[in-house]
Amino acid sequence: MNNDPLEKVIEGKVRVYARERKVLVYKFTSPGNASVPDRIFVAPGNIVWWIEFKRKGEKPTPKQAVEISKLRAQGAKVFVVDNVEEGKRVIDEMLCPKKSITQMVMDMLNDPCF
Repeated sequence: MNNDPLEKVIEGKVRVYARERKVLVYKFTSPGNASVPDRIFVAPGNIVWWIEFKRKGEKPTPKQAVEISKLRAQGAKVFVVDNVEEGKRVIDEMLCPKKSITQMVMDMLNDPCF
């Protein structure tokens, strides 16, 4: 018997974590297209991303993989998450992205107070 949490349990805990951080979370459905990612997340500052939730170790179906590729080709951020900690990490990184050293230097050079 598999003791790993069900997809809906992982999804629920990640959803609560996101909402605690003022992120809007919507269950996304697209009539006629059952292969779209499970949830869309919208954070302050026009930060938007998608998460496809899976049970531990599971991968997207071939149709889901095609939809994920289409979204990514349009510049969308799409993640596949199979555990709660990974879901929380995605949220934290989307809310506070790490900048490269080059980007930090460019920010300083463009700062009129520098």
